[in-house]
Amino acid sequence: MHACVCSLKSSLAYGTYFVVWAGVWKVYRKMAVSGAKIPGYAVKVVKPIFSRDLNEAKRRVRELYRAWYREIPNTVHLYQLDITAKQGHDKLREMFMKNSHVTDPRVIDMLVIKGKMELEETIKVWKQKTHIMRFFHETETPRPTDFLAKFYAGHDP
Repeated sequence: MHACVCSLKSSLAYGTYFVVWAGVWKVYRKMAVSGAKIPGYAVKVVKPIFSRDLNEAKRRVRELYRAWYREIPNTVHLYQLDITAKQGHDKLREMFMKNSHVTDPRVIDMLVIKGKMELEETIKVWKQKTHIMRFFHETETPRPTDFLAKFYAGHDP
């Protein structure tokens, strides 16, 4: 019998271990959610992806941030974006600060891997201008949906 343990961070059970086993997934899931103890033989410590501890994960994040920071002026010029390098740097900081609450090294490593893939795609021009500009449309305020909000904003209903 082989057991695989995953630590899932969700609103349902924060930091509890879920055991994926051939026929007992639901039983252990209910036990974990209800607060019951999972047998010790079923729990294994998971291996880190890249970083051994939080400090090493933070170092990788800083390396990725520096790589993106250096690449932004080239990207603005190469893709002929309608933004300045300063606006790109501000957006980069906003994107990194959006995930500043994450403290699990495995999650940080996955975010760093995704960031490196995005950086590689940007450097090698595998993206188009619209793909880059999508990052800048996330900060726009959403249009009002109800009648009074539209009226106050001056939009037609």
